[in-house]
Amino acid sequence: MTEELLRQRKQMLTELFEDKAYVPMKLKELAIFLDIPKNQREELKEVLDLLLAEGKVGISKKGKYGRAQDFARAGIFSGHPRGFGFVSVEDMEADVFIPAEKTAGAMHGDKVQVVVEEGQAEGKRKEGIIVKILERANETVIGYYQKNKSFGFVLPDNQKLNQDIFIPQGKDMGAVTGHKVVVKVTDFGGDRKKPEGVVTEIIGHVNDPGTDILSIIKAYDLPEEFPEQVMRQAARMPDHVDERETEGRLDLRGLLTVTIDGEDAKDLDDAITIAGDGEDHYTLGVHIADVSHYVQEGSPLDEEARKRGTSVYLVDRVIPMLPHRLSNGICSLNAGEDRLALSCIMEIDGRGAVMGHQIAESVIRVDRRMTYTAVNAIVTDRDEETMEEYREFVPMFDQMKELADILRARRRQRGSIDFDFPESKIVLDTLGKPVEIKPYERNAATRIIEDFMLMANETIAENYFWQELPFVYRTHEYPDPEKMKRLGTFINNFGYTIRTQNGEVHPKEIQKLLDKIEGTPEEALISRLTLRSMRQAKYATVCTGHYGLAANYYTHFTSPIRRYPDLQIHRIIKENLKGGLREKRIAHYDRILPEVAVSCSSAERRADEAERETDKLKKCEYMARHVGENYEGVISGVTNWGLYVELPNTVEGLIRVSDLEGEYFVFDEERMELAGEVTGIRYKLGQKVKVAVAGTDRMTRTIDFVLARE
Repeated sequence: MTEELLRQRKQMLTELFEDKAYVPMKLKELAIFLDIPKNQREELKEVLDLLLAEGKVGISKKGKYGRAQDFARAGIFSGHPRGFGFVSVEDMEADVFIPAEKTAGAMHGDKVQVVVEEGQAEGKRKEGIIVKILERANETVIGYYQKNKSFGFVLPDNQKLNQDIFIPQGKDMGAVTGHKVVVKVTDFGGDRKKPEGVVTEIIGHVNDPGTDILSIIKAYDLPEEFPEQVMRQAARMPDHVDERETEGRLDLRGLLTVTIDGEDAKDLDDAITIAGDGEDHYTLGVHIADVSHYVQEGSPLDEEARKRGTSVYLVDRVIPMLPHRLSNGICSLNAGEDRLALSCIMEIDGRGAVMGHQIAESVIRVDRRMTYTAVNAIVTDRDEETMEEYREFVPMFDQMKELADILRARRRQRGSIDFDFPESKIVLDTLGKPVEIKPYERNAATRIIEDFMLMANETIAENYFWQELPFVYRTHEYPDPEKMKRLGTFINNFGYTIRTQNGEVHPKEIQKLLDKIEGTPEEALISRLTLRSMRQAKYATVCTGHYGLAANYYTHFTSPIRRYPDLQIHRIIKENLKGGLREKRIAHYDRILPEVAVSCSSAERRADEAERETDKLKKCEYMARHVGENYEGVISGVTNWGLYVELPNTVEGLIRVSDLEGEYFVFDEERMELAGEVTGIRYKLGQKVKVAVAGTDRMTRTIDFVLARE
């Protein structure tokens, strides 16, 4: 078939499929319709295959041919720095791989139409071709500006946006090489044309203090300042509780009350009271700041809080959900001040079961603002000096520890999973430069607060589930059976098993596995893989339980200063307590809560990603001053391009496979290891290795390691 004939036939078929009267047909039906003899049907198939590969036509599961978009699936494109990407389609188990030449100019985050190519081997990852971009995700891009003589271009900070953006002459706002800028994309380009844009803001020079974090804030579209009307409303907030506001509330000011938080915390939204009769009976009070008293539904404060969804804790600053006048002032449970609260008071027996509870609007007064460090010094270290300083509170903290241990044991008994990976604390100097990175370990005091907050969240969720009222729950679905199957296959290599029932793994099985591997060389390896096999928790209006906590009912009630879902359910609880949840209000909440759940889940993911990026940035900056130094670390990831190694201070870097000298290494995905073909040397997850810092790249926020020479 000549090139011209092929072109004509492709054009003829394309026009046929575009005809409104055309109904998708199989190959044989098409051949009959087009009057093509049997001996030429192979040529027809050859043309159709070429059109399929180009994404110009599509094929149904039944083998019928038609327009590509008729058989395309909608999904979100995730780009990769190397040009290829993946499309996640809602009802498909695995993402669809998109080769670099078949992305159709899609950028990371775009909503696209993808045609999944047929006839691929069983068990192999599905491949596809993007045929249409439905919705662009990157109208603005943050990046590094480079100036040429008559034009410029911007290298996006987000490595998944793997294309530079062309900036025509006169569209750069006077930016020079080295400036971090905000670009408005005016033309997204295509297969052979770069995206084009105009610079709308110069953030600062890449070497200026603060420019790096500000770039991330801009990239994630995090709000920097509160709108003027929000600040005006905040300014009208009182500094103290008026006695008239306490009328009709449960007065708990006579109870010994404490807050326990980190040293730096300023927004204190939970306080604790506890009492016991020595007969295996405890009265635990969890008192949460009554933020909804000050932030009314539909007010400017509420609209802004809903938009933000959550406070964001970056390495050098907090971007709060509410203005500081509320979050650090009237809503913060500051010691010595009367404060309005929403209280969950639970009667708990010696086995950790809640025998009864009361939910009430209350007024409290915190007697002492405690830190995790001080409380841990009392309940764990029995530090004499600290115990003397807080003498009147010591019996209270001992009782808290006693009850927290009981609650944790009960959760553990039902199968609650506890991953205890160290978080990092990055210490900055006055110029924002990192001077120390240390692991932030949980202690007995942090666990006490965790245990009490979990108990309150479960109690509230169960109460409102059985009342059958509109509510926002915190849900965590069972893991994907396929991922669990792969995990089961992998741990068999170490002699471990996990039992499945109807294809599902009960959380108790995961907990048993974590118990068995504790203290073993493979603990870190299996713990990480198990965590990666889990789904992401989210907010929902239907209570489906929380897999990780092995809880049938769970919500977020305890942090309304920094999380919008908590503030939202406080309103529902308060209306219900006052008898105001009638048909009209129930219909109102039924209407708004699904969108609240979706937007808050999205805001949480955005905040998590921004926090991770700022941490990576500062870790990279810190390690740049330690190039050439040796460390001992643990292999935290294995890929076909190299080994990720994590140091004790939580810094992670990459040993590229090309830097593993003197041997050719093959990636074994099933065993998650790189194996040398000649020597048999193996590098696997969880293995300890000595590394040297080879270099860092602040642009990509990556750290390169090499194996340390003995």
